[in-house]
Amino acid sequence: MQHVITEPYTKEKFSKLRTGDTVLLTGTIYAARDTAHRKLTEMLERGEELPFDIENSVIYYMGPTPAKPGYPSGSAGPTTSYRMDGFTPRLIKEGLIGMIGKGPRSDEVKQSATAMGAVYFAAIGGAAALIAQSIRSSEIVAFEELGTEAVREIQVEKMPLVVALDSEGNDIYAG
Repeated sequence: MQHVITEPYTKEKFSKLRTGDTVLLTGTIYAARDTAHRKLTEMLERGEELPFDIENSVIYYMGPTPAKPGYPSGSAGPTTSYRMDGFTPRLIKEGLIGMIGKGPRSDEVKQSATAMGAVYFAAIGGAAALIAQSIRSSEIVAFEELGTEAVREIQVEKMPLVVALDSEGNDIYAG
């Protein structure tokens, strides 16, 4: 089944998704990779406020290539999600409800996501240029020193995704 989901993102909207469904996502997402995830988690451990509101947010595991003049982003393919697995349960606990990446997730992430009603979407690896076409704007919001791995606030329109882990714990990568 195909779904069109627009912001605001809610657990209610995501609860209707099932593993294998396709989604066209429109709204604000955040891009962050493993170093940024470590820094975000360290901020939480110190009791600091995050540089963006994580409640009901979606994070895309991606670091874009430099944008050509006149474009908001370069190629924007997903990175391997398990690299964020050590940090993800804490972010889910803080209100993260959507993750976008590629590849399977750890049991701990699956349990956290299921307990909190979060969803994991797979972006198509190898389709980075196609995915970039759905990006309308991209702005660094934290850790500029990380370059392409800085946290970015991205506006997407009809970003093509597949539900890899639904809120009930069904996993597209499971045997």
